[in-house]
Amino acid sequence: MTSDPRIPRNPATPPDKLPVGKAELRKQLLAYRRALAPDTRAAWDQALCANVLAWQDANQVRELGVYWPLRDEPDLHLAYAELARRGVRLLLPVVVARHTALEFAEWTLGEAMVKDTMGVAVPADLRMTAYPPALLVPCLGYNRHRFRLGYGGGFYDRTLAAAPRPATAGIAYRCLQADFPDDPHDVALDVMLTESA
Repeated sequence: MTSDPRIPRNPATPPDKLPVGKAELRKQLLAYRRALAPDTRAAWDQALCANVLAWQDANQVRELGVYWPLRDEPDLHLAYAELARRGVRLLLPVVVARHTALEFAEWTLGEAMVKDTMGVAVPADLRMTAYPPALLVPCLGYNRHRFRLGYGGGFYDRTLAAAPRPATAGIAYRCLQADFPDDPHDVALDVMLTESA
């Protein structure tokens, strides 16, 4: 037994030992992320928040597409609060229809929220706006080429295929790096932010 906080509770098969098929890989990564101990997740989220803030400062991002966490994604609300304090305009993605790119709505922390058609939280008062110049992109998994694995809906792929392409920072726990092939429609992220880098 070890007290190392980086060891997940009841760990599943490590991502680097997972099968190649993306459908099975998604199931394995979801199970692996779900098995993380709450105190480990909280510590990693805090470190990720610090790395997001450092990335924003280094790139002087003034308008940023963020995300509302679901399915055990890293919770960056502490970073969002600091970004808002710094004067960064925050936008949340909105699914307007299946098989389309994401749209974005201006968001203020603390405002009333509702669920969109995909069950994701969006502002009750939708103030739709132009695409942001930079995005935080949640990743279920990622590979060494900075390609992300999402839930399979293709919303971020379609969003990143549009021009002009926003600057992108992928968000994931480091333990979810996996070996999977790059598909032709995939778009590499500019940088991956984890709890350690």
